[in-house]
Amino acid sequence: MFSRRSLVAVFALLSLLALSPSARADATADARAFIQKLADTAMTTVAVKGLSDEERSKRFRALFVDTFDLPEIGKLVLARHWRAATPEQQTEFLKLFEDIQVYTWTRRFKDYGGETLEILAVAPEGETDMIVDSRIKREKLEPVNVSWRLRNKGAEGFRVLDIKVEGASMAFTHRSEYTSVIQSAGGKVDGLLDAMRKKAAQMSADNTAAAAAAAPSRAN
Repeated sequence: MFSRRSLVAVFALLSLLALSPSARADATADARAFIQKLADTAMTTVAVKGLSDEERSKRFRALFVDTFDLPEIGKLVLARHWRAATPEQQTEFLKLFEDIQVYTWTRRFKDYGGETLEILAVAPEGETDMIVDSRIKREKLEPVNVSWRLRNKGAEGFRVLDIKVEGASMAFTHRSEYTSVIQSAGGKVDGLLDAMRKKAAQMSADNTAAAAAAAPSRAN
């Protein structure tokens, strides 16, 4: 007898095979174009030299919210704790997660040094997802392998669900970290939210201090 998991896998495979070659090619091309546009937009708007930290954060936040599937990432990262959380806790978690990612990536884009993204391969994963393998090429340094998991949201198009850098999953790295914090707080999601509030506040303060320190040099 087939197990439930086996049947789901069979139906997923059949639905994929039912697509015409042209439909599969279109989906592959769309996924490739999505990642290329994401990279180009980041390089031309967020990684621009001379931006204030506030403006860089604002630009990255807009890009992040527009291209990442935050609700699905929240479910993936918190796993069973997402189901146990109240709607208010879920909303606050997503906001804090967004803030922390914005502060983290804003700093990284500030140090941008001419890296470029090369797309290597695109392949379907299940009924709705696509995997885009790429590498970031760096001057005088080894390239970094980056794999993007995209989810097709229908009329909304593709959204990023996960990123693997040299095989390490962003979503599962956060899941491990956050699960540990929740366990240390006696299994309470509020313990994680409190830790995230403190981290976001500290990162915001660090950004403000860095901007204030840089202001005199820009004025000169």
